[in-house]
Amino acid sequence: MAILLSRSDLTKLLDMSEVIDIMGKAFADLADGKAVMPQRTPIPVPDHSGLALFMPAYLKGMGAIGAKIVTVFKDNPARYKVPTIMGTITLLDEKTGAPLALMDGGYLTAMRTGAASGLATRLLARKNADVHTMFGTGGMARAQALAVSCVRSIKKLLLFSLDQLEARLAFRDSIRDVIDAEIIIADDPARAVAEADVVTLITSSRDPIVDGNWFKPGTHINGVGSHAPKMREIDSKTAIRSKVICDSVDACKAEAGDFIIPVEQGEWSWDRVHGSLGDVVTGRIAGRENEQEITFFKSVGLAIQDISTASYVYEKAIREKAGTHFDFMR
Repeated sequence: MAILLSRSDLTKLLDMSEVIDIMGKAFADLADGKAVMPQRTPIPVPDHSGLALFMPAYLKGMGAIGAKIVTVFKDNPARYKVPTIMGTITLLDEKTGAPLALMDGGYLTAMRTGAASGLATRLLARKNADVHTMFGTGGMARAQALAVSCVRSIKKLLLFSLDQLEARLAFRDSIRDVIDAEIIIADDPARAVAEADVVTLITSSRDPIVDGNWFKPGTHINGVGSHAPKMREIDSKTAIRSKVICDSVDACKAEAGDFIIPVEQGEWSWDRVHGSLGDVVTGRIAGRENEQEITFFKSVGLAIQDISTASYVYEKAIREKAGTHFDFMR
C-alpha cells in the first residue's frame, strides 16, 4: 500500500527545523560514500518551451531511494494557467523496490532548498549573526527566510527585489507569521548587503546582482538562485573574497554559473573551493575559522535532499495517518 501526499499534506507535515536536521544526515551520507546520486538528466521539450529534469538518489545510510521529476515549461501560465515549474517525487521501498509514496515536489523542493541554506548558515555564519538580507521575494524565498531564522537569532530581515512594490509588500506581510524580526523593504542593495551578517541570494538573475566590495568581513552568503552554467548572482570579486563551500563540488562544476563564468574568464579557479558541505558536516574540513572571513555556500540542489526529505515525510505521514492510501497492484 502506497501513500499519495498532496501539497496540502506536506505543508502540515514538513517542519523546517526537522528538515534542517535531515539535511545534515543526507549531506553526511554523501560525504561518507553512503549515497548514490547520478547527475541529473535533462530532457528538452522544445516544441512546448519545456524541460524535464530527472533526479534519482539512493541514501544507503537512511535507507531511502527514489527520484524527483521537475518540469519547467515557460508557456504554462499564459497558455494553460498552471505553474511554470512543477515537481513530483516517487519514494521506493529499499528492500523490494515497491512504491511507498508519490508526493508533490514543489513545496518539498522549497523546504529542502531552504533547509540546506539553514544548515550552511548554522555551520558557517558567525554565532552572533542577527541581520539577514535576502535578494528575491519569489516562491522559494519564504523557506529561505524561515530556515535562516531557525538557526540564528535574526532581529532584522532586509528584503531587496526587483518585483513590483505590491508584490514585495505582499511577501513581507506573508512571512510575518513565521519570522519574529523587524522586516524592512530595502531600496539600496549595497546598503542592504553592507548591513548584513547573512546574505541569501534567491533570484533568477542571469547577471551579478551584488558587488564583492559590498560585503563586510565576517559575512556569510547563501547563493541559491543561479543553477545553470550561464546564470550567476555573484560577481567574480565575491568568489575571490570568499571561502567557498559547495553543496557538491562536482555538481557545481557542471551547473554553477557563479563559478563557471569566472573560470572561463580567467578570474577564478576551481582549486579555490574549500570543499563540500558534507565535509563540513562530518568534520573533515573546517567551516568558519575566524570572525573576519567571508563564507559562501553555493547550492545548485541535489537529489539526496529530495529523497531524504521524502523519506522523512513518508515516515511522519505513517505515524500521523496523513495522505491518501492506494494500491498500485489493484
